Amino acid sequence: MSRVLIERRLFDVAQRLRRAREELAVIEEQLAALADAADEARIRSLVSETPLAHREYVEAQRHADAMQRTQRAVAADVAELQTTQDELLDRLVGGDSPGS
Repeated sequence: MSRVLIERRLFDVAQRLRRAREELAVIEEQLAALADAADEARIRSLVSETPLAHREYVEAQRHADAMQRTQRAVAADVAELQTTQDELLDRLVGGDSPGS
């Protein structure tokens, strides 16, 4: 792969990594808020022992669980992009790897 192509791909990956990290930061803030809301709903459910309070807790926990799955997916994307970036940097600094 030519140096110019590697640099172009590296630039693209760096931009995607920056956006993914920003998205992850927002998701983590939202996850913290949703987890707090679910915990509060759980406590209200335990104290009131009503079906409505229990449903509110279940719904709040469902939202927190969904956000946690999103957080894990975006964190995996960040890790993959970091690996790709490291590989591209290695190729740029060390020259093309054999077979390229």
